[in-house]
Amino acid sequence: MSGKRPLYGGQAVIEGVMMGGRYTTVTAIRRKDRSIEFYEVVKTHKPILNRLKKVPFIRGIVAILESSIIGTKHLNFSSEKYDADPAAPGAEAKPEEEKKWGWIFGIAFAAVLSFLFGKFVFTFVPAALAGLLTPFVPGDTAQILLEGVFKVTLLLAYIYFISLAPPIKRVFQYHGAEHKVINAFENGEDLTIENVKKQSRLHYRCGTSYILFTAIISILLYFFVPVHPFWLRVLSRILLIPVDLSIAYEVLQWTNRLRNIPVLRWLGYPGLWLQLLTTKEPDGEQIEVAISAFNEMRKRETLYGSPGEREIV
Repeated sequence: MSGKRPLYGGQAVIEGVMMGGRYTTVTAIRRKDRSIEFYEVVKTHKPILNRLKKVPFIRGIVAILESSIIGTKHLNFSSEKYDADPAAPGAEAKPEEEKKWGWIFGIAFAAVLSFLFGKFVFTFVPAALAGLLTPFVPGDTAQILLEGVFKVTLLLAYIYFISLAPPIKRVFQYHGAEHKVINAFENGEDLTIENVKKQSRLHYRCGTSYILFTAIISILLYFFVPVHPFWLRVLSRILLIPVDLSIAYEVLQWTNRLRNIPVLRWLGYPGLWLQLLTTKEPDGEQIEVAISAFNEMRKRETLYGSPGEREIV
């Protein structure tokens, strides 16, 4: 892989893929009539944000917030277009205004519910389970390690069970297609369906790896805060979330830079193994959508300036 090649990111959406560069992000989705439709969100570049993106351990928070805001817009687009398609199940029975506000309410409710559920499950539950076992597993170190085991186990179980749902499987196929296209580009291959098919569906900069790193690093951080009393234990873990996110982002970037060094590439293997659950092998049509999103993004990047920026893929 050429070190001079720009680093692009993206994400899977409903029946499509979003690809992002330094200046713009473009989603391509497959409509029910088999056509491909595009959607663009141009990145807002403000001087203060540009400066913060260059500061280690702060740039991670900025990047995650920006990716979340932009990613939500692309997810909304893919959801609305899928629901608006006359061939989509049940779409013909809904008035346009009802569908619009139904999606807005549904997405907002799902976002709030997911946030609350995630905070409860991955912060409170592991700490509570470990605390219940204090009589059998005493000692602060043992408690922190046990809490970490519960946290990682819950994460793996959650990802595994959602991967069994057929709609999620299709999203994970598009996730695999996104990775394959980026891998093909970074390996200097022409972006044809056949070339992309040969690529790995795993990538060192994937958000899945990032999630796993946050779980692992949080366990290490817990050694520096109190375990008792219980309320302080939970509060300290919540307050450490920004620190955890920042460090995990830097670790994600480090593992990507080290991936071509034989002895050090294994540092990113845990995240790659987890991606075996969050990515699936895509078919040719899904790869075509991912290639279209990437090419369209690259074309539009030239309208705003030089391409390329580190991203989570």
